[in-house]
Amino acid sequence: MTAAAHKSVLAKETVDALSPRDGGIYVDATFGAGGISRALLESADCSVLAIDRDPEAIERSAPMRRDFKGRFEIVEGRFGSMEVLLKPALERKGREHVDGVAFDLGVSSPQLDEAERGFSFQKDAPLDMRMSREGQTAADLVNEAEERELESLIREYGEERQARRIAHAIVEARKEKRITRTIELAGIVARAARGKPGERIHPATRTFQALRIAINDELKELALGLSAAERLLKEAGRLAVVSFHSLEDRIVKLFLSERGKPQSAPSRHLPPAAGAAAEQSFRVLTKRPITPSEAEVENNPRARSAKLRVAERTGAPSLPLDFARLGIVEKAR
Repeated sequence: MTAAAHKSVLAKETVDALSPRDGGIYVDATFGAGGISRALLESADCSVLAIDRDPEAIERSAPMRRDFKGRFEIVEGRFGSMEVLLKPALERKGREHVDGVAFDLGVSSPQLDEAERGFSFQKDAPLDMRMSREGQTAADLVNEAEERELESLIREYGEERQARRIAHAIVEARKEKRITRTIELAGIVARAARGKPGERIHPATRTFQALRIAINDELKELALGLSAAERLLKEAGRLAVVSFHSLEDRIVKLFLSERGKPQSAPSRHLPPAAGAAAEQSFRVLTKRPITPSEAEVENNPRARSAKLRVAERTGAPSLPLDFARLGIVEKAR
């Protein structure tokens, strides 16, 4: 699938939620194939600042940089660092804050469709899974992590009930030879897992999800990105987040739930700390997440699990980020 053929999930709903206006500045924190960026730019005479950690995504953005010269910029990096990454562009525009931030989480369609990236087991490829092309690969993790660590990662990040059996099978298999290919790992997992009759997903799906999340530190990065967006958004600016699995959605929901209610003192016996937020920093606009229509799911099966949550920034100060409150446990590696 080419970038041109790719269509972002819930793109119209995301753009509608951000309600772009002429002269506004919007952040596409997960550029991917550029669906959200293009939709924003075509909806108003606005500017888009895009971010992606994948160097190939930066290369794919060339047509958009040409088509929307002066209105579109893209930088390579993690969206958790968006304040630093976007500071030069904002300074050039004489702005400190932005009017909207969009997140389209998880692996992009181009990454899934490019077999050599190793995100999918539909085709045989090197076991890679790195979004940024840097650092530890999935093959490194599978072959070097202790059995207990693999079990923990597969259970927590893949929500896989058979994590113990799968981790043990991986460790036994790598005693014979190093595991380096996607199909090879998928086969090991499938033989170890006891799938339910009629189950729609492949037995290796959850394990591959877990490895991808671990390799790219996705949950911690999501929390950092949400916190950065909170600081960058102007009052009445909009935040729109599309998630694709329950771990992502839970973090977004917890983050907005915490920010979407008045903040109290840490103890009823003590007054609030000096400068502590006394008001909610976001007004949550989606009591329940927006989900794709039946037509969108039929046209794009990957949209099935998508959920969109939207919030509007208030004038209250931003809050410190607490990973534990979002259910994120930093693992020793």
